[in-house]
Amino acid sequence: MAIAERSAQTTWRGSLAKGEGTLASGSGALGELPVTWASRTERSEGRTSPEELIAAAHASCFSMALSHELAQGGNELEQLDVSAVVTLDRVDDAPTVTRSALTVTGRVPGIDAAAFEAAAQGAGRNCPISRLLAGGSAEITVEAELAS
Repeated sequence: MAIAERSAQTTWRGSLAKGEGTLASGSGALGELPVTWASRTERSEGRTSPEELIAAAHASCFSMALSHELAQGGNELEQLDVSAVVTLDRVDDAPTVTRSALTVTGRVPGIDAAAFEAAAQGAGRNCPISRLLAGGSAEITVEAELAS
């Protein structure tokens, strides 16, 4: 049985270059967010992109994983500040997410820099979003229905 399942929905209208869409999370926490191709490749202008959402997911997942990693080592953190930068580039002439760069600054009493670095590297390998991005082992299914 799965630990959790979460959902999101997008409605898109128009071509890739000139079209636009809205996305919403199943929980309602994100509200309705506008998305366009231009927000992915040019200026966001208040709109989001799949890459920004992946960055948000990776940063939050990593912060939870690092918190756990530190606790497993007997260290209680005060604060972690995590950012993720997700890169969209061309691979074999197709837009492809090629990188997610995590940066973390932490306040953890009683730990040295080497132990913090080791915990961060472990969290980087073990957070579920890192595992998805690095391993590519997730099952992806597609069900398609043509509306009349």
